Amino acid sequence: MVRQTIASDYKRCGISKVSFWVLLKTFLLMPNPGLKFLTIFRLTQYFRKKYRPLFYFFFLWMRYLKVKYGLDISYRTQIGEGFYIGHFGNVVIHGDTKIGNNCNISQGVTFGVSNSGSHIGVPQIGNNVFVGPGACVFGAIRIGNYVTIGANAVVTEDVPDYHTVLSPKTNTIDKDLSPFYIHNSCK
Repeated sequence: MVRQTIASDYKRCGISKVSFWVLLKTFLLMPNPGLKFLTIFRLTQYFRKKYRPLFYFFFLWMRYLKVKYGLDISYRTQIGEGFYIGHFGNVVIHGDTKIGNNCNISQGVTFGVSNSGSHIGVPQIGNNVFVGPGACVFGAIRIGNYVTIGANAVVTEDVPDYHTVLSPKTNTIDKDLSPFYIHNSCK
């Protein structure tokens, strides 16, 4: 089972056959932090139930990679096959989140808890979901299958299957506020 899941993650990155040498090459030569993290993530989850001493080894390795790559994903998170992290950095996924198969996430994504309102809890993400850069999904909501969440969208309500969520249009005001933010300029 763990081999199949790891192979599906590698397939999403264009690597069709996974072997010991491919894994070694991934960790020594390939500049793909998301794939490195996911491999250790999958092994941590696998050994949590099978063999505790190896679980602690992979758990510590995963913690190191969390800090190195800015991927705060708990080993408790349920992630389906074929997960793809397009760009690493500032990714936060709550440990109780459930993510389906063939999902893509970008940098700056947050799947978080809501502690008040009508949707107290964490989200469930369906299959074949793309989450764009900076998007946030909060609360006990369901993101359906074949959903696209655009960049910087904040999602706090259910999204049905085959839908796209976009962030609101930006507002432009006729006022120069740059002097408040640009200090000690060179010219």
